[in-house]
Amino acid sequence: MEILKISSKSNPNSVAGAIAGLVKESNKAEMQAIGAGALNQAVKAIAIARGFVAPAGVDLVCIPAFAEVEVEGEERTGIKLMVEGRK
Repeated sequence: MEILKISSKSNPNSVAGAIAGLVKESNKAEMQAIGAGALNQAVKAIAIARGFVAPAGVDLVCIPAFAEVEVEGEERTGIKLMVEGRK
């Protein structure tokens, strides 16, 4: 599965479209965010994506977890957000 990597500069509307597409295709999407700004954009995107899939009777559920991510050869702790669609 493709992992969406979110930064503080990510456009929430674009990310929301990607989330909605993945949820429609495989019923789940996974995102990684490192830092408060990136997490903020990710949460906004989930809220927007919910509006995209709600008319089809799908509700989004978000499961947060910690993730170890390698950035420029250095281990960093990030947040992994697993989003699932439920009818």
